[in-house]
Amino acid sequence: MSNTPKADANGIIRYGAAGGVGQGGAHMPFSRAVQADGWLYVSGQVPMENGVVVEGNVITQTHAAIRNLLAVLTEAGYGAEHVVRCGVWLDDPRDFAAFNKVFVEYFGANPPARACVESRLMIDAKVEIECVAYKKP
Repeated sequence: MSNTPKADANGIIRYGAAGGVGQGGAHMPFSRAVQADGWLYVSGQVPMENGVVVEGNVITQTHAAIRNLLAVLTEAGYGAEHVVRCGVWLDDPRDFAAFNKVFVEYFGANPPARACVESRLMIDAKVEIECVAYKKP
């Protein structure tokens, strides 16, 4: 693909390094993902489409956040089977069981290591998820 980013002098590839547009049109000053030596670090993904948080309960928002995460993985040539660790932030700890039911739909065959914490999020969302993936170079 001609839009595929190129490795820098250190062999690091930055996907979306120009930053994206967040809620309210705010510029997001970080890469969607950074790849180095087979490792891919994907920035936290929230249930956002076209700069707007998807409305709905934690189930609806978890599906959207994971779809966003998988889209970044796919862009870099990785899949759910390459994910070795996820970090998850839930706005409400009572959503933990519902979140897990959705999570297993995407990662049940290849469960990664995971941390899940309660935290207020920077935007009006119920969930954020990031991951680290690995694929032999």
